[in-house]
Amino acid sequence: MMTLKTIVHHFYHWEKTTPDAVYLRQPFGDRWEESTWREVGQTARRLAAGLRAMGLPEGANIGIVSKNCREWIIADLAIMMGGFVSVPFFPTLRSDQIREVLELGEVQALFVGKLEDWEEMQHGVPEDMPVIAFPHYEGNSRVDRGEQWRDFISRFEPIQDSPEPGLDDLWTIIFTSGTTGTPKGVMLTYRKVAELLLEESRHKLLNIEAGNNFLFSYLPLNHIAERALTEVLSIVYNAQVSFVENMDTFAHNLQSVQPTLFFAVPRIWTKFQLGILERMPQGRLSRLLRIPILSTIVKRKIQRALGLSRARIKLTAAAPMPDSMKAWYASLGIHIQEIYGSTETCGGFVMTRAGEHTIGTVGRAFPGAGMKIDPANGEVLSRGPWFMDGYYKNPEKTAEAFTADGWYRMGDSGSIDEEGYLRLTGRVSEAFKTAKGKFVVPAPIEWEFAANSDIEQICVTGLGLAQPIALVVLSELGRAKERAAIEQSLLESLQAVNQKLANYERIATLVITRELWSVENGLLTPTLKVKRIELDNRYSSLFEHWAAVPEPVVWEE
Repeated sequence: MMTLKTIVHHFYHWEKTTPDAVYLRQPFGDRWEESTWREVGQTARRLAAGLRAMGLPEGANIGIVSKNCREWIIADLAIMMGGFVSVPFFPTLRSDQIREVLELGEVQALFVGKLEDWEEMQHGVPEDMPVIAFPHYEGNSRVDRGEQWRDFISRFEPIQDSPEPGLDDLWTIIFTSGTTGTPKGVMLTYRKVAELLLEESRHKLLNIEAGNNFLFSYLPLNHIAERALTEVLSIVYNAQVSFVENMDTFAHNLQSVQPTLFFAVPRIWTKFQLGILERMPQGRLSRLLRIPILSTIVKRKIQRALGLSRARIKLTAAAPMPDSMKAWYASLGIHIQEIYGSTETCGGFVMTRAGEHTIGTVGRAFPGAGMKIDPANGEVLSRGPWFMDGYYKNPEKTAEAFTADGWYRMGDSGSIDEEGYLRLTGRVSEAFKTAKGKFVVPAPIEWEFAANSDIEQICVTGLGLAQPIALVVLSELGRAKERAAIEQSLLESLQAVNQKLANYERIATLVITRELWSVENGLLTPTLKVKRIELDNRYSSLFEHWAAVPEPVVWEE
């Protein structure tokens, strides 16, 4: 690990030295189908031979669009073995969206797998594009275009050699979600991910060793965080990967696996918290945690019920986690480490280390990374040897992403304390100006509401209003309460939060929206972050009315 190696180099090592160890596990109800390193290698080698036989040019870009499953990783390995470049996509894309990224990424062939609406998506895939369909999974669309997985690989003998790409060859192109404009294809070479792995190995950032590692894969594999923390870590550290069957079986699958490393975005951690509080109200939980013997029993029971009884590493990323939530989990003996970065930084360059309980920060920069604050606008600037080379065939956007002297612009504002801990204060682009001419940064205000378990999601907004307002989605706990009780709960939170804010920041009205925000209705990104622009587009015509009503808590009619 103390030299730079490609991902596929690590795979060949485990394929040779631990051929009969289980690598990938796919659930079908209560039954798990297991594939060893040798079996995964043989399938990937057959697939690589088939890709080569398609007559694609060397280094051609090959797409993958599917929910997580064993075939996703096997296809990606085959792309590496074949000397091609993987271009993965979110499985929730509409036809117009996949048409756009297929064109931007110059994709020449496409793996299509577990999808809920291939019937609509396929209209964005060119008729002449070669398609290889993963085996059909119950409850998902049936893909009848192109080559079928089993038929395709059965026609080819496995490649016998173990070809390796060069470190400076392109590994992958990962498209940003495009929530603020045209998606951009982040280019990451094998050297970039190898540099990040070397940094982790040198400084034991995750304290992970080869062997006895169990991972659980459910967040989109095309996203850099899941790609790095599941696919890449599993290949480098000989970890067993178990997949979720579907979101209805998520809790059952997770409890069955009890992973040793578990990664979730803050929204998932919120869901876990609300699920616990539905079964055990906060008052009772707090009382039990104050009794020494019972406290230990309760903590163990909760950790096992969540599926985290043997999780040595608990991580969050993709969006900042409110301090109140970190503290709540710590009270249960679940200490969550935070990673901060982006696709452009190959996933991360800042994190909280094990044993650090730093309130209000996302941690310190990795030793091999640089970090500073732009004095002009407070933006976090960063650099490191594992950062992207640029956006695919988009030199203009690449130039915009970096300062003149080569620092990457993170897009977040923040501050760095004397010990090197980074405190985030929101997105530079999300600050809005009120009618009083004052700028409001929404994220820190939203984090203050995290302690109220009746609130699942919140968005502070109000460009041009005299005072900001906040849109609220109630949690299941909240939705189960009487209307008067909810209004009182939100009013108490509103008053407590407003006391901490400057006059111009204080929230005039909390608005409880009728519709839940989801990926399906376009109000959340595939990584479960709120799309502020879409919320503003949907509700802005009502902002002035809501801001003017005398009641501090109102319901969308």
